[in-house]
Amino acid sequence: MNSENQAQPATAAPHGAEIRRGPLRPGERVQLTDEKGRRNTITLTEGGAFHTHRGYLQHDSVIGLPEGSVVSNTAGHQYQILRPLLSDFVLSMPRGAAVVYPKDAAQIVTMADIYPGARVVEAGVGSGALSISLLRAVGDSGSLHSYERREEFAQIARGNVETFFGGPHPAWDITLGDFQDEVVKNQEPGSVDRVVLDMLAPWECTDAVATVLAPGGVWISYVATVTQLSRTAEAIRADGRFTEPDGWESLVRGWHLEGLAVRPDHRMVAHTGFLLTARRLAEGATGLVAKRRASKTNFSEEDLNAWTPAAVGEREVSAHKLRRAARDASSTVQRGALENAEKFQQETDTP
Repeated sequence: MNSENQAQPATAAPHGAEIRRGPLRPGERVQLTDEKGRRNTITLTEGGAFHTHRGYLQHDSVIGLPEGSVVSNTAGHQYQILRPLLSDFVLSMPRGAAVVYPKDAAQIVTMADIYPGARVVEAGVGSGALSISLLRAVGDSGSLHSYERREEFAQIARGNVETFFGGPHPAWDITLGDFQDEVVKNQEPGSVDRVVLDMLAPWECTDAVATVLAPGGVWISYVATVTQLSRTAEAIRADGRFTEPDGWESLVRGWHLEGLAVRPDHRMVAHTGFLLTARRLAEGATGLVAKRRASKTNFSEEDLNAWTPAAVGEREVSAHKLRRAARDASSTVQRGALENAEKFQQETDTP
């Protein structure tokens, strides 16, 4: 028999895929959409209920149904039941820091060419929104090593990632500390395929990125303000080990669709942040200098001393809010694990 026609061994499904299929189970997060399009995200628990001023919906009436079912609550109001998409999950999950919006996460995955099996490092984990997109892109065979300065943010991110994937992801590691100090300890020189930075001052990491990034590798930074964008671009140019940086932003506008009343929505997801990319040159190569350069590229002393979260418009998050978000993120994981364990025990005890 030709070896090409022999049956190939079955491979395990990518991590988290099994919880995206089949009937709705206890411990899962589901999205309820009512007749007016209002959405609520809940975690299914046996014996639980979703209460509103218009009656309540028993969780048991949802558990076991196929995704996409329509159910009624005690007052006869109907809900459409679906598993939340990644974009829905990101916008409804517990958070301590502002999340990277789905439109920016999609741009990062595509424009940085994050591929299955890639070796990626990121800094500034926040609430874990971007980490989820990166883990989906690298898959089980890749690796994502995340660096976060604040332990509270790391706890929130870990809870959200484990909730989304149904447990710890095999490709993910997270380290507490400053990126520029820790990444050179954990990654060999030239061993990283992609670097993703979501932080206040990415220009401080130029040497660290150049050290760990492989020739041809991509560095992508997400920054909030024009001055951050400019300073990062000039630092990349001054370093000389990268290609000419490219910067852009994406704006997303929805449309109202109702009969012949088809028009742009009055509101849109406009500016959230800027993206900046550059690629690592081969060791010893010198980047090409742009034919036309701006007359002024230096930053004043006032510019150099102005980089604080408040100065760039970031609101300080209280310690109480961080602790609460961390509890919410971890309790969702624990509740789902407990429900699944109890169900497994019941099935094994049944003769």
